[in-house]
Amino acid sequence: AVGMATSIPPHNVDELCQALVHLVDKPRATFETLTSMVQGPDFPTGGELVESREAIMEAYATGRGSFRLRARWTQEDLGRGTYQIVVTEVPYQVQKSKLVERIAELVEARKLPLLEAVIDESAKDIRLVLTPKSRTVDAAVLMESLFRATDLETRFSLNMNLLDSSGMPRVMNLRETLQEFIDHRRVVLLRCSRHRLDKIARRLDILEGYLIVYLNLDEVIAIIRGEDEAKPALIKRFKLNDTQAEAILNMRLRSLRKLEEMEIANEKTTLTAESGELDALVKSESKQKSFLKAEFKDIRAKFGEKTELGRRRTKVGDTPPMIEVPIDATIEREAVTVVLSVKGWIRAAKGHGDQVATLRYKEGDRERFRAEAWTTDRLLLFATNGRFYTIGCDKLPGGRGYGDPVRLMLDLGNDVEIVAMSVFQGGRWLLVASSEGRGFVVPEDAVAAQTRAGKQVLNVSPGSEAVVARIVEGDHVAVVGENRKVIIFPLDELPEMTRGRGVILQRYKSGGMSDAKTFTLAEGLTWQAGSRTRTETKLTDWVGKRSQAGRVAPAGFASNNRFD
Repeated sequence: AVGMATSIPPHNVDELCQALVHLVDKPRATFETLTSMVQGPDFPTGGELVESREAIMEAYATGRGSFRLRARWTQEDLGRGTYQIVVTEVPYQVQKSKLVERIAELVEARKLPLLEAVIDESAKDIRLVLTPKSRTVDAAVLMESLFRATDLETRFSLNMNLLDSSGMPRVMNLRETLQEFIDHRRVVLLRCSRHRLDKIARRLDILEGYLIVYLNLDEVIAIIRGEDEAKPALIKRFKLNDTQAEAILNMRLRSLRKLEEMEIANEKTTLTAESGELDALVKSESKQKSFLKAEFKDIRAKFGEKTELGRRRTKVGDTPPMIEVPIDATIEREAVTVVLSVKGWIRAAKGHGDQVATLRYKEGDRERFRAEAWTTDRLLLFATNGRFYTIGCDKLPGGRGYGDPVRLMLDLGNDVEIVAMSVFQGGRWLLVASSEGRGFVVPEDAVAAQTRAGKQVLNVSPGSEAVVARIVEGDHVAVVGENRKVIIFPLDELPEMTRGRGVILQRYKSGGMSDAKTFTLAEGLTWQAGSRTRTETKLTDWVGKRSQAGRVAPAGFASNNRFD
């Protein structure tokens, strides 16, 4: 057996009947005319259809699509600048109790920072009261965050996969669907009419027999009382057919005595007239159209737009304007300190600085990167494969345990390691470089990834890997190789790119690059030497041009060949 899905939302009876009448009159009616009559679905629970006119027409034109349905709400002023939001209609097939429960759960989990509470004050009609966190909260932004997080906004699919007149399933557009219904009603009309004609013909035949009985009542009664086989005798004597004789014999004697010629004649006249009308209806296509139109108009009279049962309940609105929902509206803003360990375990401890509790590590593990952030921030991670990865700080585990392996949160290969971590701010520039001594500067806005797979920014050659991703600060670039040679050159010698291998920063006869950073030449070059920070201001011997080999690092330079 094969099952085929279909999904057709409820529609307004008045609009459908209006379109049906128009299509009966004008079988070649344009699609635009029909869609101007059928505005869109009309759900019994109301709500607001927030789909563009173009999207609705596209769905009806193809027979496939979906409709975005939102709850209807109003803002009630409570005085002194305060207000509350009241939801009066919820989307179709959304259970109110579960909706309230879901909103309450999000408030409890601090996923709706703009909302203080939800109260169900419903009686006969729906009334959900939403209390904002403060009077400064924008009601539209609050509702937009609720639409995105709850079933206050849903989508109802349209799939007009129907059986046509030949019994074959196919997806039809609006015009084809209405036409199929008209054709179906015509078939029903003809079948009912023909069935009625057959019944009338049988009744008229019986009435002919009754007239014979009336004219010969005494003789008929005598035959019935005196003959053992009355039926053949009646047929022979009065030239009746089998149906007429059977009808006469099935009558009670009392009924026979009450037969009156006028009543029989009147019924015969009425049925004959009805038979003529039905016969004309069956033979005339125009009469069939008139009958169908009258049928649709009768339905409109009972369920028209101005009647209580037929009024449109779902408001058809325009596509709502794009409301930018700040991340603060969906995430509780709290201070956190993000820590990534050497073995790749990541966590976000509450607080900054001295507020952070002492963190525990697994045996043999220790801290590698630390960054102070907020739960509303995004974290940038740069890996040896030259890809940037982005994680929301609110998605990170807390600082009480060891955290979670960062590989479970990102699509990182087993041979890929994180080489840099920073908090995304936007508007800044980053210096990225590989171990082969190539690099460039890239806008921070261009490296934020949207998926677990990250975003490729620095293309690395086989045998090399990405080693540097630093915030650009200053006017010069300092590069140190594994050979402990340092070269300093102006920052403007680096190209601005969004993806590529970059240009040569420093040349090597053997080995590769260890580290690179940007700095302000007038302030000197700094590096970490144990627990102290060293600064060298006399840098003339190391200043040159990009792609030169450089000179041996200043005395006291870090033994690990790194600036931090």
